[in-house]
Amino acid sequence: MFSGKATGDPAIDRDSTRFADSLGAEYDLKGFDGLVARIKYGFYDYVSNLRFTEEEIANQQALADLRYPAEWYPVTRKLQRTIHLHVGPTNSGKTYHALKSLESAETGMYAGPLRLLAHEVYSRMNAKGRPCALITGEERRAPNNTDGTPDFSLVSCTVEMLDLTNLVDVAVIDEIQMLGSDERGWAWTQALLGVQAYEVHLCGETRTVPLVQQLCAMTGDKLIIHKYDRLSPLQMDKKSLDGDLSGLRKGDCIVSFSVMGIHALRKAIEDKTGKKVAIVYGSLPPETRAQQARLFNDPDNEYDFLVASDAIGMGLNLSIKRIIFETTVKFDGTAERVIDAASIKQIAGRAGRYKTAQDDAKMALQDQDLAAAKGESAEDVNLPSPYDIAMSSTTTRPTPSTHESSVGLVTTLEKYDFPVVHAAMRHEPRPIKTSGVFAPPNIVDRFAQCFPPGTPFSYVLMRLNEISQLNERFHLCGLRDALWIADLIEPLRNLSIHDRMIFANSPASFSDRTHFDDLIPELARAVESQSGGALYELRTINLELLQEEPMPHRSYLRRLETLHKSLVLYLWLSFRFHGIFNTRELATEVKRRVEDRIETVLEGLSLESKRQAKVKQREQKRWMLEGSDESDTTTVESPSDSDGLDLGVDRRERQLSA
Repeated sequence: MFSGKATGDPAIDRDSTRFADSLGAEYDLKGFDGLVARIKYGFYDYVSNLRFTEEEIANQQALADLRYPAEWYPVTRKLQRTIHLHVGPTNSGKTYHALKSLESAETGMYAGPLRLLAHEVYSRMNAKGRPCALITGEERRAPNNTDGTPDFSLVSCTVEMLDLTNLVDVAVIDEIQMLGSDERGWAWTQALLGVQAYEVHLCGETRTVPLVQQLCAMTGDKLIIHKYDRLSPLQMDKKSLDGDLSGLRKGDCIVSFSVMGIHALRKAIEDKTGKKVAIVYGSLPPETRAQQARLFNDPDNEYDFLVASDAIGMGLNLSIKRIIFETTVKFDGTAERVIDAASIKQIAGRAGRYKTAQDDAKMALQDQDLAAAKGESAEDVNLPSPYDIAMSSTTTRPTPSTHESSVGLVTTLEKYDFPVVHAAMRHEPRPIKTSGVFAPPNIVDRFAQCFPPGTPFSYVLMRLNEISQLNERFHLCGLRDALWIADLIEPLRNLSIHDRMIFANSPASFSDRTHFDDLIPELARAVESQSGGALYELRTINLELLQEEPMPHRSYLRRLETLHKSLVLYLWLSFRFHGIFNTRELATEVKRRVEDRIETVLEGLSLESKRQAKVKQREQKRWMLEGSDESDTTTVESPSDSDGLDLGVDRRERQLSA
């Protein structure tokens, strides 16, 4: 697509061809936006290289040497650590063993992929009498003594917030397979290489074993591998639903990969069955997801079905009998692709264990197993002393349950997706080859000092990324969100490199850029001016939305979700710029009210859908009664969406409703 014009100089022609090829590759991979970014950074590269001497370029390359990330943590390297790697499929008991080790430790830390999981461990530890603090990007909680001073020996946190300076007896790092993630893998690599703990428990998939073995060989840590079998059977159903929603059964979970598809499915199922549908997807607040899970798990209400995104793959204990894939194709940010076998198996693994979540819901929190949040319990693991066995055996194989209600089933909504899921269920996913890394802040700061004042920070990050040297066991994590944020705040000249690094790492996604394109610069201006950071002073955070009457509309729900993300970002920044974003208590209270409002709207969507279904039934009955006399003249009108729902129903929903 792109070609460079020959100049007669072989070296220049090679560089031109290489750059033209990179433009074509960038366009194929990321489309027009990627092409524009590549041209921009190519220009920065050209101008910068005109200024640098060979010695300066060699200095940059030395700083960008990221081949030995284990050496970034010299204090940890002095410890004699024992790494326990607990691997197995979903519902195999691996998390149970690790958390029992943490519970019996004098001091310890848990690091999970989601705030929801961190909160569950925090709540259950405290309920069992083990004082535990909660640390996430936007929240801090800690038990206190009677005099108000903090009093805790355990910490539950999200993996990005794991304290690498605190020495503890036991650390648990959950979902260790995430170290292979292109976006967040650096956090798991950092946790594994850097956590200061005498005993480190890693929980995850079997495909991580070869890579963890290699990493432990690099660090010199002792590795003990514990392998687990699934505690309950998981099998393919005999056939797909063939698009027929009347084939749904209580306890079914339909998995869709778009928010629009989730809401369309919810409405279609409620119209078809007359039952309520709980929904779970990533942009819902964690508290709302937990509430929707409770509604679905309760056997005594009308919430017979769950429609969810791949967010159910981790972090929620759900009473799912059967997983149904609405599709096997997912948009990855640039194109639609068939989801990989590992993702299919992780999602499918949530089926089965049908009574666990229901039983837990009836128990006091202090009586529930620590790993119940992930569908594991002592009764199912069936081991008299799981901690002792985990400490003394390299392989643990609990007796699988054969109770009929614990059998998990997997199928698809449409026939053409059935073979894809069936093939994935029969094959083992490929081993994870590399672990994600990102240059630590001190290296980024030193690298940025190699460039003249005014050099765009996004170019500094891109340049570091491009010339970095890596060990074959590692990969550099993606920069898309960081580059986007860096460019948003580039016009603000009085921000330090440290300030820019904080914003670049903030919890704002490029997929939400329509809103954050305005909010992030306003927040950065408050940091630059050291004023105007009170929540009520920020015009781009739409607090007035809470003054409106709740409406059972998808568009209103979307606005609430956006407001919630804005508040999460504000709270995250408030822990990093304490004196500027100084209305944290107000933001926390507003966030809670937004979460309550979202739950109210979700309930309203179900009630509105049920009301429309009843209206439709009455109209159909009236038509049947009057049909003999007026069949040629009567026209039956369906209730208008404008009367309630505004879901943007597409062709897919109309097919499902048919």
